[in-house]
Amino acid sequence: MGVLDKFEKGVERVVSSAFAKAFRSEVKPVELASALRREVDDRAAVVGRDRTVVPNEFTIELSPSDNNQVQTWGAETLADELAANVTEHATSQRYAFVGPVTVAFVENETLETGRYLVRSATVRGAVAPATSVAASARHPLIDIDGQRYLLTGPVTVIGRGSEADIIVDDPGISRRHLEIRVMADGVVATDLGSTNGTFVEGHQVPAATLVDGNTITIGRTRIHFWTGTGEEDG
Repeated sequence: MGVLDKFEKGVERVVSSAFAKAFRSEVKPVELASALRREVDDRAAVVGRDRTVVPNEFTIELSPSDNNQVQTWGAETLADELAANVTEHATSQRYAFVGPVTVAFVENETLETGRYLVRSATVRGAVAPATSVAASARHPLIDIDGQRYLLTGPVTVIGRGSEADIIVDDPGISRRHLEIRVMADGVVATDLGSTNGTFVEGHQVPAATLVDGNTITIGRTRIHFWTGTGEEDG
C-alpha cells in the first residue's frame, strides 16, 4: 500500500462520508497531502553525509469556503493526518527533520474555492520524528511505546502536560516528569520532582547519565534510549 493510500485510509477512519462529499468540488485532503510531499521534495537540503534536511512546519492557505469546511469538520484531525503522511514520506526517502512536524490552516481571502498555497519552514525543536534508525551521541534516539523521536535540542522534557516536549498519556506520569539533557560529555536524565519517580534499569534515581541501550521507566511507560555506534551527524 502506498503512502497516499495509507493517508486516504487514515482519513476514512476519522471522517464521515459526508466529509468526502463536502470536498467533492473543493480542496480534497489527498490533494493537500500530495502538495506537502512535493514541498518536502522541492526543499530538501543536503547538509552532510547521508543527511538531507527537509521542512517540518507547514502552513496551508485556503479560500474562505475551504477553510470554513476544514474548521467545521475538524482542522486538528486533518492536520494530524497530513503531518503523519509527511513523516511517512520523509521516512521512505530517508529525509531528516530538525523539529516536530506541524501543519496549520489559514484563510486567504484572495484565493478561490479549490485553490490553495503551501508555505513551509525548517524550525529546530527539542524533538523530531525519527525517520531512520540512525542515532548519535549528539542526537540520541528514544522509543516510547513504539514511537521514535530524535532528540534534536539540548533539553527535552517528557510528561503528561501540554507544556512537555513529548506528551505521554499515562496517569502515573507527572505533567513535567523527566528531563533529558544532551551535553558534550554525555546525556543526563533528571527527574523533575515527579510524584512516582524515575527508574533507570529498574533503579529509582534522581538523575543518571544514560548509556546506549538504557531503559527508563516513568509511570507504566518504558523509554528506550539509543546513541548508536556511528559518527555524529552534522
